[in-house]
Amino acid sequence: MSKVLMSINPIHAEKILAGTKKYEFRKVRCKKQVDTIVIYATIPIMKVLGEVEVKEVIEDTPQTVWEKTKTAAGIDLSFFNRYYQGRNKAVAYELGAITIFTKPKNLSDYGLKVAPQSYAYVK
Repeated sequence: MSKVLMSINPIHAEKILAGTKKYEFRKVRCKKQVDTIVIYATIPIMKVLGEVEVKEVIEDTPQTVWEKTKTAAGIDLSFFNRYYQGRNKAVAYELGAITIFTKPKNLSDYGLKVAPQSYAYVK
């Protein structure tokens, strides 16, 4: 099992931490099995806000992934379709228990100098 830090738009990060977005969507699945996602909110926040447990990973066609996740996706179908336009595979990380940091952390706390484009494995 491993932990990944993901760069996430602040709007989506806030929805995850509020518990209204139960899936994190990606175009590519992490190579290692992930049990925790560390949430790095991108510009303008640029801080690590918390962590969330990964319960399951769904990998299938975009249409199938949407059907399985739409009730708790935290995004609408038009956003989903734009994100996966031209793709034949979609990945959704089902999110579980949330830990919100009382004091947001810096990337340097995880040994990173810059935010990853998609994700980075961390200890």
